[in-house]
Amino acid sequence: MKIKLKVWRQKNTQDKGGFQTYNLDDVSPDMSFLEMFDVLNENLVREGKDPVHFDHDCREGICGMCSMYINGHPHGPKQTTTCQLHMRSFKDGDTITVEPWRAKAFPVVKDLVVDRSSFDRVMQAGGYVSVNTGGVPDANEIPIPKKVADEAFDAATCIGCGACVAACKNASAMLFTSAKISQLALLPQGQVERKTRAEKMVAQMDAEGFGACTNTGACSAECPKGISLENIARMNREYLSAKASSDNI
Repeated sequence: MKIKLKVWRQKNTQDKGGFQTYNLDDVSPDMSFLEMFDVLNENLVREGKDPVHFDHDCREGICGMCSMYINGHPHGPKQTTTCQLHMRSFKDGDTITVEPWRAKAFPVVKDLVVDRSSFDRVMQAGGYVSVNTGGVPDANEIPIPKKVADEAFDAATCIGCGACVAACKNASAMLFTSAKISQLALLPQGQVERKTRAEKMVAQMDAEGFGACTNTGACSAECPKGISLENIARMNREYLSAKASSDNI
């Protein structure tokens, strides 16, 4: 396959940045998108040029590091991670435009690499269980209805890649934050800090500069793990319930 790439190049956070065009003439349809970028970078290194910087880690769709905005979609045209996107999703002769996540709370570090430590700070604000819940219980020792267990598991599949933020015109992080709140609010281990968790994580989300929910559903539609909008509704209920009895009003 012959592919023309328009890639965003930016030296650092202060640099204005801009697109550069690269042509690849021998792309296998079986390559992943990141492997195609590896080939591009090998060519650039051989030519003595600076390779394109991009995030990656597990390359198995688990870690969520492979953040790229491809042809107007987070992670590309398929509802999957960039590392699981294959070049057979494109046609011979296609022009592919690749950009970093665009959000105030995700400043560009270099090229396609953005600083997503704002997500870490949202998690540090309350996305944990600090009470002693004892050792690992035997299976089925704590009976949890299957429907509730399934909802908690679905929320826990959020990999924190930031696609929800990239898809939202307001760069809202409500899908990410609500998934992290939901997975603990639904389970017995998360009940002790349930109210303070909702208050602190929502407050930190706002403090990081993420926008408000636009109610368009783009976040869920583009999420590679299919996190449901029901989590946002649950987060709003958790937050309002917490505020009703809070000393922090």
